[in-house]
Amino acid sequence: MRGGGLRAYALLYLLFLYAPILLLPVFAFNSGTIVAFPLNEFTTQWFSQLWGNTTLRRALVNSLTIAVSAAVLATVLGMFAARASTRYRFPGQGAALGLIMLPLVLPEIIVGVSLLVVLLAVGVELSVLTVIIGHTLICTPYSVAILTTAFSSLDQSLEEAAQDLGESRWNAFRLVILPLVMPGIMSSLLMSFTISLDEFIIAFFLAGNEPTLPTYIFSQLRFPKAIPMIMALGTVLVAASILLLALAEYFRRRGAARTGQTNSGGFP
Repeated sequence: MRGGGLRAYALLYLLFLYAPILLLPVFAFNSGTIVAFPLNEFTTQWFSQLWGNTTLRRALVNSLTIAVSAAVLATVLGMFAARASTRYRFPGQGAALGLIMLPLVLPEIIVGVSLLVVLLAVGVELSVLTVIIGHTLICTPYSVAILTTAFSSLDQSLEEAAQDLGESRWNAFRLVILPLVMPGIMSSLLMSFTISLDEFIIAFFLAGNEPTLPTYIFSQLRFPKAIPMIMALGTVLVAASILLLALAEYFRRRGAARTGQTNSGGFP
């Protein structure tokens, strides 16, 4: 059968990629402390331990604070850059965009060490704020990429027509352009939030004594009895990621429908 080998390869690839994720809830609801088959009794005690762990709650609050702050800052900066690059032409535009997108190709460990050296040199104390700065730096290129696509797909005559009808530049942008690119803005927020929430390397260098969710999970992997609770935490994070992915896909489809684009890509 034609294409059988390719389909088999795709199936094996997907199995290799997603089998560990599928095993997370299996062991999260298992009463045994050893991650191995055969399974023991069904239990939800590991999920109960999640809410009773004060260090985990602190790490979760820190991670959510960092992710929300970095997502908002990166999206605002990305909106400014995308608007400027699609609406105007100015000297050094290509070089400026190249510098903005540079964190996409730089190893995160290089970015983390560089930020650590600079922040310590200027006397900034490591805290949640320094992690927000680092995550904003690495999330901004993703926001620029998403929002550049959203702004470039718009018809500039819509803004010009609004100005011809008496609206100022700000009102034309706020009342005409902003609603049309809102799906892209929401996609940028969700993408940046997800990237920041599970980022480890920069948080490891810049968090100081403040735990984040990835650094807390890493610290608990040394204790075998804590593994089932980490499995339960992973199950919760996977469920949250699926929800965020569904929201991002919804806003992508909504944006495509608003601008009259063909609904290609994403989920069928």
